[in-house]
Amino acid sequence: MTETAPANVARAELGSTSGESPPPQHYWARFARQPLARHLAVALFGAVVLYFVTSALSPYNNVLVGEIALYVVALAGLSVLTGTSGQISLGQGAFMAVGAYTVALLMNHTQMSFILELLAAIGAAAALGLLIGISATRLKGPYLAGVTLLLALALPPIADKWSSTFGGDQGLTTTVPSAPGNINPEQWLAWIELAGALITLVLLANLLTSRFGRSFRAVRDDEVAASLAGVHVARTKVTAFVVSAACAGLAGAFLGLSTGVVSTGEFPLTLSIELLAAMVLAGAGSLIGMWWGAILLVYVPQWSTSLSGDFNLGAGMSAYLATIIFGVVLIVVMIAAPTGIQGGLRWAWEHVGKASKDWLAARVAGPGRARAHSAQLPSNRGDHQSAPVHDSLNQ
Repeated sequence: MTETAPANVARAELGSTSGESPPPQHYWARFARQPLARHLAVALFGAVVLYFVTSALSPYNNVLVGEIALYVVALAGLSVLTGTSGQISLGQGAFMAVGAYTVALLMNHTQMSFILELLAAIGAAAALGLLIGISATRLKGPYLAGVTLLLALALPPIADKWSSTFGGDQGLTTTVPSAPGNINPEQWLAWIELAGALITLVLLANLLTSRFGRSFRAVRDDEVAASLAGVHVARTKVTAFVVSAACAGLAGAFLGLSTGVVSTGEFPLTLSIELLAAMVLAGAGSLIGMWWGAILLVYVPQWSTSLSGDFNLGAGMSAYLATIIFGVVLIVVMIAAPTGIQGGLRWAWEHVGKASKDWLAARVAGPGRARAHSAQLPSNRGDHQSAPVHDSLNQ
């Protein structure tokens, strides 16, 4: 005797409420909703891809990949400060200098482990960011940019004045930790810098999905409304400054290891300006987009050197060619994609996907239904007139 349909439904409902395990899709859905698990999975996939990429590259190209990774760290911190919390900073290069000099001093005068030296560099830069953030809580816009610009201008003379401690023009030397096995030093340093970049991106991505990230965006959009909603505006601004400075400190430590010498010439004012321009170019507020900005920071000087050699440009032109190329790329991208490279790619992906869905729907519907739909268009004129308003609200 067969069971009736209601009995089958009742048994299915009883099984769903009993102790039976849910279908596998349930676990995948929960995994997709976990920010930390999702970010770790993406970072692990990226680490595997980068491992094979660096294994196939030459030592020189591994050095360039490591430089891309350290600039990603600096740009990601600046993206949190400027793109997410809405504060403009021209002192990211100064925070990088603090991290680099901290690592160099510890390597030359102590026997600390490498991990502790990196943590000390992060802590020193974060402490300076805390001081600057507290003093600049009531400033915004060009006034805040002026304070950070003063910091970028003031640090190099300090290092030159106490040359006995900071090395003066000669700088301080740094050493890369010994590579295990037969791994060449360039590849080993690239792995260290890539690991630091991936860990930084995971931590920042989770920070931005937490209540701190919501507070950053609330302060950026409207400080008065954020304060009325219970957000401590001053504390939120200081927190963003500390996070950005800590990232810059780690990036500066990596830069000191990459160059082998830490001197004031490695951290000019133009570095801070280029970092800000690269952050805007890549897409302010997008952590993944910072890879595009880092790639441009590393490869634009390489391209300018190649062009100078191909066209036999003079020394004066060659010195400023990288800046000219970077400025031209910035202008073109801002005209073509005001939200940056990552924002432009996202816009293109969404519109290509929408066009593909519309094309598939038209093919499935067939010509007969398409003609019937076009015949109904005049009767739905009011709906089509209200559609742009709805789309603008969604945007």
